[in-house]
Amino acid sequence: MRRRDLYDAASGGGGPRLLPWTSPEGKPCYLSTDGRGYLSTLADSIETVQLSMGQELLEHAREATAPGAPTLSATEYRWLARRLTEALADALRVADSRGQRLPGPEAEGVDESA
Repeated sequence: MRRRDLYDAASGGGGPRLLPWTSPEGKPCYLSTDGRGYLSTLADSIETVQLSMGQELLEHAREATAPGAPTLSATEYRWLARRLTEALADALRVADSRGQRLPGPEAEGVDESA
């Protein structure tokens, strides 16, 4: 499949899209879309911010835990662990959302019986 075909398929061809935020009750939010509307664009932007923040946090954690780095207090390590947990949850949600939108083997024309 060409890159554009993959993008088109991932941007809304396979059912509702899992959004990168939850309801006030913590339940997943979904959007029925063709992948080109305002909410889809907003969700793409939020996913980009979440992944960028996770990358920055990972860099901070690597520096904080590198050999010879100054020791942090228990409160600082706890803060770091909480933020890393949040970043991991965000990254897994983005991966799940994007994975759900990828075309399956039948959509790509792959013959699995061969």
